[in-house]
Amino acid sequence: MGGLSGMTGFARVAGEAAWGSWAWEAKSVNGRSLDVRVNTPPGFDAIERAVKSAASKLFNRGSLQVSLRIDMSAGDETVTVNEPLLTALTDAAQAIHGAGLSGEAIATLMTLKGVVETGGSSLRDLAQDAAAIRLLIGAAEAALTELAAARRAEGVSLTGILTGLVSEMEGFAGDAAKLADGQPALLKARLKKQLDELDSEGRVDADRAAVEIALSAAKADVREELDRLAAHFTGARELIAGGSPAGRKLDFLAQELNREANTLCSKSVSLDLTNAGLGLKGVIDQFKEQAANVE
Repeated sequence: MGGLSGMTGFARVAGEAAWGSWAWEAKSVNGRSLDVRVNTPPGFDAIERAVKSAASKLFNRGSLQVSLRIDMSAGDETVTVNEPLLTALTDAAQAIHGAGLSGEAIATLMTLKGVVETGGSSLRDLAQDAAAIRLLIGAAEAALTELAAARRAEGVSLTGILTGLVSEMEGFAGDAAKLADGQPALLKARLKKQLDELDSEGRVDADRAAVEIALSAAKADVREELDRLAAHFTGARELIAGGSPAGRKLDFLAQELNREANTLCSKSVSLDLTNAGLGLKGVIDQFKEQAANVE
């Protein structure tokens, strides 16, 4: 059973070959689903597809940016002149001016985009080199593996943080459970005092007042909320121990925890119980923030 993985990480794998040097960089941040973006030089579409396929096998969530940089060896660099384009430009210029062009004018035409390409043919040739493509794909997979390791390292830290937050929530819930035992008596005393102040002449039916007090006490009973909170704490520990993918489930659990804490506060008839509920809500917010980092 694996541990939790985070969604933040960085990895770099670089190397050299006879044709030049290359470097893969892979980084990821939080994301609700898996989004993989691959940047490669033009013509390397096969590598892009392979990288996305490899990433889908390693990750479930996160926004990934994977980039390849290739530097061709100086000996492999080529200069290619697009002669048909240069001729067409020269003829057009001569037709306009009605005279031959100077060397300076031709040099100016050669600076136009597409007339002269440096190193372009080498990259195109490399994109067709099966051995080079296998090398680059293998290196990309190594970079993604390192990225996964970085995300698992973050997961170790998140495991400790989330486990600690569950313990804090259990502490506030335990305080609330002790205070909850006094809820009925506090509510009865409060309602009786209010009735006595409103009915100084004793016109309120005693039996009806007792029924209303009993109904109010039942509504203020928070034992169900505390039981559900305890079940959620157990569920949180099981999810953390079970490892990723658990991020979405932990996020949903945080919402359920917050729902129970809100109900606990709304039913409270004492300042101490309300404070315990508010303290619980504060830790739940922290838990939700950290859960958002889990794959």
